[in-house]
Amino acid sequence: MADRQQTDPAPQWWSRPEGTADGRSAGVPSPRPGAGDGVPAAQDAVPDAAAPPAREVRYDPWGEQPLQVVDRGRERRGFRLWQVAALSAGTALLAGGIGGYAGVLAERQSSTRLELPQAAVADKGRAPGSVAGIAATALPGVVTLHVRGEKGSGTGTGFVLDEQGHILTNNHVVADSKEIAVTFSTGESVTAELVGRDSGYDLAVVKVSGVRGLRPLSLGNSENVQVGDPVVAIGAPFDLSNTVTSGIISATGRPVTAGGDKGDGSDISYVDALQTDAPINPGNSGGPLLDAKAHVVGINSAIRGADKDDPTRQGGSIGLGFAIPINQGKRVAEELIRTGHATHPVIGVTLDMDYTGAGARVGDKGEDGKPSVTAGGPGARAGIKAGDVITKVDGQRVRGGDELIIKIRAHRPGDPLTLTVLREGRERTLQVVLGSANGS
Repeated sequence: MADRQQTDPAPQWWSRPEGTADGRSAGVPSPRPGAGDGVPAAQDAVPDAAAPPAREVRYDPWGEQPLQVVDRGRERRGFRLWQVAALSAGTALLAGGIGGYAGVLAERQSSTRLELPQAAVADKGRAPGSVAGIAATALPGVVTLHVRGEKGSGTGTGFVLDEQGHILTNNHVVADSKEIAVTFSTGESVTAELVGRDSGYDLAVVKVSGVRGLRPLSLGNSENVQVGDPVVAIGAPFDLSNTVTSGIISATGRPVTAGGDKGDGSDISYVDALQTDAPINPGNSGGPLLDAKAHVVGINSAIRGADKDDPTRQGGSIGLGFAIPINQGKRVAEELIRTGHATHPVIGVTLDMDYTGAGARVGDKGEDGKPSVTAGGPGARAGIKAGDVITKVDGQRVRGGDELIIKIRAHRPGDPLTLTVLREGRERTLQVVLGSANGS
């Protein structure tokens, strides 16, 4: 008995498109000829007597798998939304981890090895005329003196004069010394002996022995110094060795007296000083004052502080320092090295130090009732008389007795001077040749 085959036209929504490949699965029989074209199957084929009766396959559109499939080409393999989200989240976590590690690493490096921008090491050489160049040239020849005496100890400065070990300093640094130690800029210390000193010039020479490689400083000429010239001071203020300061020459020919602690005037020094604003403090005494060529033009000796009665008095330097001109220092040092003593130029008169008028008055009498004008002395030969008032030396005005002594001591014995003298209301001009006296 033959099954009845549906001859209704196949629904279009499941038909295979023309020209496409056969999409039947393995084991699925081919449709009978004419099936699906509206012609009954019995009229389309002649049954094969030898073949077993064929089983009619009926297509069930509601079945689990259709007998025919639509060929839509290769399946698209793109990322789905959840995959994209998961990938983004993973990337973010990975980036965050790397960034966090890098931040921790950077923080550790910054806390253990901080490197800031810095200039490279440059040539340390300096121009010879610069402060650094002058200091480099002079420092090997500058020394610090530590002095021990009956009244205590103190610190001063000096500088090397020659390769024999002579060192120039101030008298008040080594006065009444029992032991003198000299320390060089290298830190080497040796003992020194006193060669000679002079309180009137406030200069002294000490000597070291057995020291090799001494570097004497070059001596300049203080007559060449002008106001405004740059200068450099080297010393040991408050025992701070190898201290370098700089400034200018603020005045020349400044009359300065210092000392006088003994009360008899024997320790007073009279200096026709170079004035400088280079900072000078206790401990700088005896150190060199150098010009732009690193030549010594002065020996730092004194400072001017505020008045002791001033409640606002400032200690240390206030910009008024005074140096002994090197021309005077050279002459005195040579005499101290040669004889142990220095000579002083004199005019052979005794001055009235109580006179308060303008100029320096010759006293009526000298010491022990002797004449105030030494018989046969330079002043007597020039015509100076008791009561004369000396108002000028070589045309430079003199304001008092101290200033006259300073002007005279700025010269050498044997130098000629022109004195302007006021006598009985009339000025006179006298010529005098300086004599010589031994200092202390």
